[in-house]
Amino acid sequence: MVKLDIMSDPICPWCYIGKANLDRALAQRPDHPFLITWHPFQLNPDMPKSGMDRRTYLETKFGGKDGAVRAYAPVVEHAEAAGLTINLDAIKKTPNTIDAHRLIHWAGIEQKQTPVVDALFQAYFVDGRDIGDSDTLADIADSAGLDASVVLRLLATEEDIKDIVDRDAAARGMGVNSVPTFIVGSQHAVPGAQPTELWLKVMDDLAEQEAALNA
Repeated sequence: MVKLDIMSDPICPWCYIGKANLDRALAQRPDHPFLITWHPFQLNPDMPKSGMDRRTYLETKFGGKDGAVRAYAPVVEHAEAAGLTINLDAIKKTPNTIDAHRLIHWAGIEQKQTPVVDALFQAYFVDGRDIGDSDTLADIADSAGLDASVVLRLLATEEDIKDIVDRDAAARGMGVNSVPTFIVGSQHAVPGAQPTELWLKVMDDLAEQEAALNA
């Protein structure tokens, strides 16, 4: 197997799009070699714990309404090209994602990271839910087969917060400054929402290398 480490944030639209492109490639190569692990990277590490009104956040970040519209135009275009629903009007709040990252971490312990990541993207980008809310996260956990009551109890503590913050800092220390960032085989960093064709080529190249080694 080949490790595929993915630095991501569940409120990052390019992470949502990048995963869809990767998923399409994986579906075309069902014998793919990847062992996928999701890692934390907060787009807004200084976001208030309760989050922020999304319009205020976007207009502050992009210098007004027109800047926000221009920034998100390519997001909508690429989401449509990837066959994704992205319901930006439904998103009322930009959350702090530390708790969502804790949930992804706990899901990894039970080998359920990817279903939880999928559910977080669905909740935020399609349903417009607040994925900084503990009850919402517990519901997402339940939908992925985790124990919602355990997740709620853990979210009420500071369990693994330092770990998430430290791992985020470690990623930045390695030079990761945007997401998604994919690291193939602990060696090759692939930044951005890459097209399906690139992932098909990567997998085919890996298969050729494996065949050459076994020849």
